[in-house]
Amino acid sequence: MENMLLVGLSRQMTLERQMDVVANNVANVNTNGYKADKSLFQEFLTSGAHQDDFKGADRRVSYVTDRATWRDYSQGAAEPTKNPLDVAIDGKGFLVVQTPGGERYTRDGNLQINAQGQLVTAAGHPVLGTGGPIVFQPTDKEVTINADGGVSVLEGVSRIDSIRGKLRLVSFAQAQKLVKEGANLYAGGEGNAAQPDTTSRVRQGFIEKSNVNSVAEMSKMIEVTRTYTQISAMLQQQGDLRKSALEKLADVPA
Repeated sequence: MENMLLVGLSRQMTLERQMDVVANNVANVNTNGYKADKSLFQEFLTSGAHQDDFKGADRRVSYVTDRATWRDYSQGAAEPTKNPLDVAIDGKGFLVVQTPGGERYTRDGNLQINAQGQLVTAAGHPVLGTGGPIVFQPTDKEVTINADGGVSVLEGVSRIDSIRGKLRLVSFAQAQKLVKEGANLYAGGEGNAAQPDTTSRVRQGFIEKSNVNSVAEMSKMIEVTRTYTQISAMLQQQGDLRKSALEKLADVPA
């Protein structure tokens, strides 16, 4: 197969993967705390020909390979909700939640109180404090969450100020190793232990929105689609040229 076909095919394969990444970002434009994925490409050069009868050095052929994806952890916009249980994290920290598979991490601060009085995520996973799950009493009123994550309430008829716990915030030395598990949760990944985060701050009554730039991602989707179509047309033309050449060679008198 000619080099043009190989180069075109390699580019189409990477475009297909890039489209998957872009489409996933677009689908999560409205997902709280979502962090956009980005594609990482790398040039691959083939070695030159080694036949002894080549008069000159053969040119190397440049392909493109889909090396990996990386995650953009830049801060998303903080949207006020006026819900005292909602929190947004300013900084690199994550909330810690308890799941059937163990501790997981999230930036989605849309929190609720379940029937057992536990502070939970929208998916029902208990949010962990420094001393375990944070539990409220039926008589608790006016929940306050401080910038350092401390959770306090006014308790009972006497409205005594009581502490219910402190949100456990963690960060990671190698955040790119975090593994997305769906439902806005991350696993730490191999050799990537969570560390206590004392620099991130909590904003009560706010939700961090997705950091996906919808306009940029839609433009990128159009660009990928057009590029794929152009390469397909080029490969079709190349195939037609080969077919025409073979037909003309077949007509050459013996």
